[in-house]
Amino acid sequence: MNLPERPKKRRVLGTCCSAHAAHDGLSDMLYVILPVLVEQFGLSLAQIGMIRGAHRTAMSLFQIIAALLAERLGERVLLIAGTALTGIFFILAGMSSGFYALLILLFLVGLGQSVQHPLCSSMLGTAYRAGGHRGALGTYNFSGDVGKFIVAGSCSLLLAAGVAWQVPAIGYGVVMVLVAIFLMVVLTRLNAGGVPTALHMAADKGWGIIHRRGFASLCAIAAIDNGTRTGFLTFVVFLMLEKGVPEGWAFQAIPALLIGGIAGKLACGYLAEYFGVIRMVVVTEVATAAGMLLLLVLPNVAAFALLPILGVVLNGTSSVVYGTVGDLVERDRQSRAFGLIYTLGTVFGVFTPLAYGMLGDRIGIEATLAIASLLVLFTLPFAMQLRSSVAIRTTAV
Repeated sequence: MNLPERPKKRRVLGTCCSAHAAHDGLSDMLYVILPVLVEQFGLSLAQIGMIRGAHRTAMSLFQIIAALLAERLGERVLLIAGTALTGIFFILAGMSSGFYALLILLFLVGLGQSVQHPLCSSMLGTAYRAGGHRGALGTYNFSGDVGKFIVAGSCSLLLAAGVAWQVPAIGYGVVMVLVAIFLMVVLTRLNAGGVPTALHMAADKGWGIIHRRGFASLCAIAAIDNGTRTGFLTFVVFLMLEKGVPEGWAFQAIPALLIGGIAGKLACGYLAEYFGVIRMVVVTEVATAAGMLLLLVLPNVAAFALLPILGVVLNGTSSVVYGTVGDLVERDRQSRAFGLIYTLGTVFGVFTPLAYGMLGDRIGIEATLAIASLLVLFTLPFAMQLRSSVAIRTTAV
């Protein structure tokens, strides 16, 4: 079925947004389930960090490989297979009865999820080759937080009502399998993400990075920002419980952050067009550090009320960063570039929950998150290095 270019690219955007919402919803559902696992399996904070780290490790291992395979097999088949496997392994995780089984199954869930970010970003780069890629990627990022809010929020309400964690886990695994079927039907009809042409496959196999120093700085910002966000989200519910927030409300900490995150993902990408990439990175990262420190000193009710505001800047930086990839990389190499930058971000997301968990067991959650808030500021020197590359590219365009 041949569609006119404009409706087709909008439908590709809508389909990728659906995949993003489903996958990111599952990822943040894990944050809500973790405190329940502590009670059920008697886990330490370090073991909680290991569970989250296993999921992120698998995501980091396969993202670049998926991006390279997509140049031969196409994005569509890998995205469908990865989504289906994610659902199957999450169903099995919901049936697990021990720490080690859960660790292995969540590793496999992460392996299935690794395809989504680089391949959807690549399909959008192709669909919006003629222009509008920053807005499309901003919308795509926004959809991920919508999925996080709906899925994590629903899960937290179920847990607060006394429903066993296995029920939403198994149920959402079934949803992911249905999403894979949806992707197969729609992307096939749109003829999107298919096997690349022989001409494209024969092209130069370089990374297509136009400004290496700028791209390296962008990767460093993404890695530190993603690591901080992952570590903070892993333990924010525990912080709320330690501050005396009632358990039912503490489970709502993730949805509260995501309310702000939805606004931040959508707004910060567009604000970067007006105020500039560097200013937005600096503002969001400094505000993140300040907000995390303020969260530690406020009493429980005020701290909880701050979460949506903190969510705006905690999540907003990523839209600025990923929306800038297209300015520094050739269009026909975006799958590789997105695979690389997502992998580096995910690698930091592997180590930070484990490191923060080990620190938390030794010095407490509040002291650990105070250290995490200061680490965010290491993005600022890289933002200054990025300035010249973004200016050069903007002038060239």
